[in-house]
Amino acid sequence: MDKEKIEQAVALFLDGIGENRNREGLKGTPERIAQMCEEIFAGYGSDASEHLTRTFASEQKDLVVEKDITFYSVCEHHLLPFYGKAHIGYVPDGRVVGISKLARTVEAFARRAQIQEQLTNQIADAVMDILKPKGVIVMIEAEHMCMTMRGVKKPGTKTTTVSARGCMEESEKRREFLQFVL
Repeated sequence: MDKEKIEQAVALFLDGIGENRNREGLKGTPERIAQMCEEIFAGYGSDASEHLTRTFASEQKDLVVEKDITFYSVCEHHLLPFYGKAHIGYVPDGRVVGISKLARTVEAFARRAQIQEQLTNQIADAVMDILKPKGVIVMIEAEHMCMTMRGVKKPGTKTTTVSARGCMEESEKRREFLQFVL
C-alpha cells in the first residue's frame, strides 16, 4: 500500500470540498486516513485461502454451520462501508476446518473494496476449492452506507446474497441451512 499517495489524495480531496487542510482539526488527517486504509484494506495483502489449508480428519457427514460472522467491507462504487453478518454452511468430505478459520476467511476477503455479491462468491469458492467439501453455502446479510447516508437514504435496509456449491445447491440442503441461520 502506498501511504504517500493516499495522503496526497486525501489532501487534494480536502481542497476539493473546500476545506482548509491546514486548520487545526484537519492537521494530520491525511496521515490518519492512510493508516486507516492499511487496516480496512488489509485483505489485499493476505491470501484468504491460507486459513482453510489446516484441516482435520472427521467422520462428520452432516451440515456444519458457522453463523453470525460479523464483517466490515467497503463498497467499490462509493468507497463507503457495508457491514453485516456472514453465515457459512458446508458438508464435509472427510475433513473439517478449525472453527475460527471460516471467520478468518470472511475477514480476509471483506477487507477489500468490492460488491457484496463478489464477497459472497469469493468465500464460497475458496471453501469449495481449498477445503473440498461435498458442498458449501454462504449467505451474507449487510447494510450499505451508500443506501443509508446518501442516495435513497433508507437506514436499516439489508441486502442478502447467497452462493451455493455442490450438494448445497439442492433445495433440501438449502432449506436445512436456512433453518439454522434464520
